[in-house]
Amino acid sequence: MIHRRIEKELGLIRQEFPVIAILGPRQSGKTTSARSVFPDYEYVSLEDIDIRQFAQEDPRGFLRTHPKRVILDEIQRVPKLFSYLQTHVDTLQENGSVIITGSHNFLLIEQISQSLAGRVGIVKLLPFSYGEIQVESSVDALLHTGFYPRIYDQGIRPWTFYNNYISTYVEKDLRQIKHIMDLDRFMLFLRLLAGRTGQELRVSSLSEQCGVSHNTITSWLSVLEASFIIFRVKPYHKNYSKRLVKHHKIYFVDTGLACNLLGIRKEEELSYHFLRGALFETFVIGEFYKEALHTGGSFDLYYWRDNHQREIDLIIERGQKVVALEIKRSETVHSKFFDSLKYWSTLSGHPIEDTCLIYGGDSSYRRSGTHVVSSKAIYEQIVSALV
Repeated sequence: MIHRRIEKELGLIRQEFPVIAILGPRQSGKTTSARSVFPDYEYVSLEDIDIRQFAQEDPRGFLRTHPKRVILDEIQRVPKLFSYLQTHVDTLQENGSVIITGSHNFLLIEQISQSLAGRVGIVKLLPFSYGEIQVESSVDALLHTGFYPRIYDQGIRPWTFYNNYISTYVEKDLRQIKHIMDLDRFMLFLRLLAGRTGQELRVSSLSEQCGVSHNTITSWLSVLEASFIIFRVKPYHKNYSKRLVKHHKIYFVDTGLACNLLGIRKEEELSYHFLRGALFETFVIGEFYKEALHTGGSFDLYYWRDNHQREIDLIIERGQKVVALEIKRSETVHSKFFDSLKYWSTLSGHPIEDTCLIYGGDSSYRRSGTHVVSSKAIYEQIVSALV
């Protein structure tokens, strides 16, 4: 069994709140992690139709049947339970007594804020990180396969897995969050968005290409974020007396899903695909994003670009420490890769030693003060960047 980075955070938060909510996309490993970290807890799945009916019709009786130390899996299936959980855990007076899991951030956060404010600690679990699986494969194979646990646990072909995943997501999840009438247009939107991973978000362009309103695109984006399909990276908030780009950048949480939406059926197709660099950037920044969530949001992620198109792909801010990273898919390091990092260091006043170039090659070393890091050593770089 692969141990998840989130397990340490779960152990800590168990001592602080009566309810622990584990949120994340479908099949990211929430149930497995909950049962691994809390093996002595009773497990109750609200996907089971008989159990769900009992909880819906008699929530008080249902909770009395499971009085202490229980995992309630996929709790968004019975929203009514939230109103009764507040009184239930107040009566128990024990931290970490109820573990809830769910796939819909939008619905769960709304219910939690209304019913369990101050009583719940929230953790978010995304698919595997590279640091968790450490598989021996090419970068292109990694990008194409993605990181959903079932692919690795059961040997499912990526194309088959993601086809089914998309179908399930549209048919089951979206209809619970938003009433989307035109699924064909929504699927067009999803594919267009996959083609923009690693790019600035331009809502007006998506609106025009999909033939729907600006408000509809904004609503669909919020659904994808709430369902942990995409995430945004904000522009860095300090301008250093320069005119800056102010649009967010958009990234898919999983490169395998993005590849499927782009029609990339085999890893070999990535070697000549025009989005190969963007998908590599999505993978690298996704690794830092996962680490941020799995360790309780201990640092913030930004990008920086001025009006002359000078750009830093990723800026990590943790307290007073700021680390700048450039990301290049090339397996060979070229001197021009350091230009933006040097410019950033001079402009911002941050030392060149706090810069990093992550690339697609095999070796890691230091060059002109900058850390040059192989994508295969990305986990070690994540740890060192945060020290």
